[in-house]
Amino acid sequence: MQEMILPLKRYAQFEGRANRREYWMFQLFLLLAATAVGVIALTVALVAGLVLEADSSWMAGITIGALALVGLLWLATIVPLVAVTVRRLHDCGQSGWLYLLALVPGGGLVILIFALLPGTPQDNPYGPVPAGP
Repeated sequence: MQEMILPLKRYAQFEGRANRREYWMFQLFLLLAATAVGVIALTVALVAGLVLEADSSWMAGITIGALALVGLLWLATIVPLVAVTVRRLHDCGQSGWLYLLALVPGGGLVILIFALLPGTPQDNPYGPVPAGP
């Protein structure tokens, strides 16, 4: 759990390196958080629909609320996500500016490949080897 929230503690730290474990544990954290928001919204929708016999305006409100929660989650985690990805690119010996490829169609695949590759085993211009796998 500690490694899942480490990028939140290093919120806007774009310097240094992040190992694969830190990067992928944060991705897992984001997946679990989005899933939890979805399950809560679905539970509220089912309770409102079955128990309270709510009409379609209630369901629309619940849907908008769930989307707003997902939007707030995204806004709260976009900076740490970019920061940990930049640090992951640094671990592979690449510039953090390479992250701009994510804005180009198919560029996210390049970012994914670098996220899967092991980091450089020695110190590089971006810092010492991070602890962990």
